Amino acid sequence: MQNRRHRCGLLAEFSERMAPRLWAPPKAQYLALKDLGRQIQRLTRDSVRAKNRLHAFKSKQSTASILIEDVSESIQHYEKRIARLTQAALALISQDQALQCHFNNMQAEKGIGQASAISILAEFVVLPNEMKAKQVSRHAGMDVKLSQSGSSVNGASRISKAGNAYLRSALYMPAISASQHDEHVKVLKDTLVLRGGDEKIPD
Repeated sequence: MQNRRHRCGLLAEFSERMAPRLWAPPKAQYLALKDLGRQIQRLTRDSVRAKNRLHAFKSKQSTASILIEDVSESIQHYEKRIARLTQAALALISQDQALQCHFNNMQAEKGIGQASAISILAEFVVLPNEMKAKQVSRHAGMDVKLSQSGSSVNGASRISKAGNAYLRSALYMPAISASQHDEHVKVLKDTLVLRGGDEKIPD
């Protein structure tokens, strides 16, 4: 109880001295878009797993036909749900001029299609506007983490993966595509690889 009073006192003193700005929650529309984007990501991930399972079933002659039919039906169901939620997300975006502008600009970049733009925008839209690039990088868990053994042996650098897994996942495929089709991104990727960095972005 005494420790709790001490912490409360420190917080009260900090608030009195620093006078932090009152936090304003994101718009309900933005929170709804975030939830839609995350659910689309989850369903897409489940659909990919089902497609891999279907491929494995079809590669074996011993697989019962009913299993192939069942997995095929589940894939169709996933795709139907993804399409429905995508339309709902697009409707939310179209209701906000700023969101629609960001959405259009994102798709103008190489490597970012409609699905990726929805997933990325759904995560960025709830972040404070004053966040700097390095803060966003840390938020996504894409900041560099040094690998050390003892006091003298340094290993290859890796991303920390300590942040928002949804944003990191949403950025993965666009980054891979851009590294193949955008000369500037390709040069950056090659430079990082030459430095010994990991070109992969784990889940």
